[in-house]
Amino acid sequence: MQTMQSAERRRIPQAVKKRRNEMEHNLNKKSSALALVPFLIFVVIYLGAGLILQAQGVEMAFYQFPSVTAMFIALLVAFAITKGSLDERFAIFARGAANIDVLTMLMIYLLAGAFSSVAASMGGRDATVNLGLSLVPVQFLAAGVFIISAFMGTATGTSMGTIGAIVPIAVGVADKGGLSIPLLVGACVGGAMFGDNLSMISDTTIAATRSQGCEMRDKFRVNFFIALPAALITLVVLLIVGRPETAVPMDELQYSIIKVIPYLLVLLLALIGMNVFLVLTIGIFAAGLVGIATGSIDLFGFAQAIWSGFTGMNEVFFLTLFCGGMGEMVTHNGGINWLINSLRGMMKGNKSAQVGVAALVSLADCATANNTVAIVLSGSMAKEISHEYKVDPRRTASLLDVFSCVFQGIIPYGAQLLSAASLTVACGININPTDIIPNLWYCWVLAIVGIASIFIPFADGACKKDPWNWEYDVAESGVTAKKALLEAEKAIEREHSV
Repeated sequence: MQTMQSAERRRIPQAVKKRRNEMEHNLNKKSSALALVPFLIFVVIYLGAGLILQAQGVEMAFYQFPSVTAMFIALLVAFAITKGSLDERFAIFARGAANIDVLTMLMIYLLAGAFSSVAASMGGRDATVNLGLSLVPVQFLAAGVFIISAFMGTATGTSMGTIGAIVPIAVGVADKGGLSIPLLVGACVGGAMFGDNLSMISDTTIAATRSQGCEMRDKFRVNFFIALPAALITLVVLLIVGRPETAVPMDELQYSIIKVIPYLLVLLLALIGMNVFLVLTIGIFAAGLVGIATGSIDLFGFAQAIWSGFTGMNEVFFLTLFCGGMGEMVTHNGGINWLINSLRGMMKGNKSAQVGVAALVSLADCATANNTVAIVLSGSMAKEISHEYKVDPRRTASLLDVFSCVFQGIIPYGAQLLSAASLTVACGININPTDIIPNLWYCWVLAIVGIASIFIPFADGACKKDPWNWEYDVAESGVTAKKALLEAEKAIEREHSV
């Protein structure tokens, strides 16, 4: 038996050997700060344009210069500084853009966009909000808004959609009930960020897990034990500080239970671990069938909503595609290796490497004001740090998502706070994004719990039960499947070579 095991260990698949050799080459040989210039160009253009426009008083200043255009300019710089013929440079770009993780990410983005669009078109989003608010007594409205926003954000995968749906209603009710408007808005944004952080169909979850090569359900299990304590502490705080002096009854809100079913279905299927492609496809058609059955949309409206959902993801689609290719060029030129070598002075081991990953994505989010962009930018760097210091990729994915959501929630120039503040103006109440920041209890508590989880590994139970196999770059439970996949790839290569 021992002889057989020794022989098996010697038969390391070629793909695994290749990956290991590439990592050793990247970490020990090629290193260049110049390779990171394209990322710097992107940040300077995107952040610089936002700061200039904000100084001029332009509304939503940080979203006037398209991120995809800034990334395209950065990509041209990456092509310019990469050595070789134009065909060779494009081959490097294509290798990154056509990476299986990038392509998987892109397909999930499209399906997630289609589900959100169809569900909103048939009235599911409004029905869910109205149902939740109708069940919450006014004296508990702050905590109730947080819970409703958390559910909506988790079910829909979009913090912006959640804020857009809930803030106008919550502000109107809060104004009548004598509640603090900034507190209510802060509760809504906090709940929305909870959902954005945990949702299986959130673009941040997709980006974090695909960039680290781990399963969404595994990242969820790690993330849940960070987000849940933060949410419970937030609820207690909101129950204490969010009670109005006088409770005013709420007007009757209209809703249809059947229109909530697609959201519940997607949430349930995702939580039990069903393949995300299947979950989203089922969700799209469930929402469509409910809409057609209730007369909210017809067949052509259903088709149009799917297409609208696809096109609504065009920014993150192109951004991820360009960033995947550019990331490969930066890695090829030694940029990632230079960054890791530079951070080695701070990173002494596993825990300090986790702090480094958290700091990396936090700075990226402050620079780009977009948590998905921050994760896409930081993903490849975080993966190399993860391999270098043996940080479980599920843990790395969780850190990327947690800290990008923390900072996206609290920066006053982020879309979430800008949108929330503008929605209060539309309701006849004028508050600033900076008025909301002190009331973002969830984001502040999540930051504290996230940092604590690095030094006290209370969220690492799933990682300990199913340790990461660094040789095959999967969890131990997935080694057999990975071996079969590698053998199938080798068989295909043999067939092509014959």
